[in-house]
Amino acid sequence: MKKFDYKDKKDTRSGFGAGLYELGKTNENVVALCADLTGSLKMNQFADEFPDRFIQCGISEANMIGTAAGLTIGGKIPFAGTFANFATGRVYDQIRQSVAYSEKNVKICASHAGLTLGEDGATHQMMEDIGLMKMLPEMAVINPCDFNQTKAATIAIAEHEGPVYLRFGRPKVPNFTPADQKFEIGKALLLNEGSDVSIFATGHLVWKAIEAAEILEQKGISSEIINIHTIKPLDADAILKSASKTKAVVTAEEHMMNGGLGDSIAQLLSRKLPTPIEMVAVDDKFGESGKPEDLLAKYGIDTKDIVSAVEQVLKRK
Repeated sequence: MKKFDYKDKKDTRSGFGAGLYELGKTNENVVALCADLTGSLKMNQFADEFPDRFIQCGISEANMIGTAAGLTIGGKIPFAGTFANFATGRVYDQIRQSVAYSEKNVKICASHAGLTLGEDGATHQMMEDIGLMKMLPEMAVINPCDFNQTKAATIAIAEHEGPVYLRFGRPKVPNFTPADQKFEIGKALLLNEGSDVSIFATGHLVWKAIEAAEILEQKGISSEIINIHTIKPLDADAILKSASKTKAVVTAEEHMMNGGLGDSIAQLLSRKLPTPIEMVAVDDKFGESGKPEDLLAKYGIDTKDIVSAVEQVLKRK
């Protein structure tokens, strides 16, 4: 198996902040809006350097989305940032009507997603957001895995014409992708070739998939690891190519099982290539307050759970 290494751990929200600042320097049409969470989303540098292009909307998320939609009419590229639960559930009507249906070029940037938000608990641990957003026509849904990839994704979505949901998080995680790696929306990344099982992972669970594959290798199991950073549009060709080779699939995500990455891949396979599949995801439960690593273990979306899912799916080949 290919060896993966990292020099440091960084939070993906800082990758967003770094990418947004780079855009500020290179694209004068990029504007940023925030719902009173500038520090939490690491938007400070952009706000300080480009005050004329930063709008502090306060705790008024619906107004923020409406303002962002309006800014696109004048040719601006608005990046609207807040926590994932406020960025989706609280303003779903505004996103549906003013952004998706109206085909506005708004970038919805959501931090503190999933269980790894940690101690803030169930009210803030948004695990339904991918499902909500991927159902909207023409909405791209992106969930990068580390600092470097989040920075690259932030820069890339400015060039994409149309609404985007960009999801990232609070905890510091291994930063292992190359800093100069090009981010292509809708193009999965093959991290490791394998022959026994295909592990499709997204977001923070990509590194967990790598850890699981190392354990599985010691057991004589060869894992193909694919980073699905773009959940919509889904890279169907990459998924079908891998599944046709290994004939067994495991998905891994920090999201509800219903409506998430596994759901999308299962739909694809059921139509095009019926394949045994196991899903590592939160199974119909709200979160709770706790340390991120403890929550991942309790809710069954940790390294050991990916290993178990692989062992289970191999019995069904």
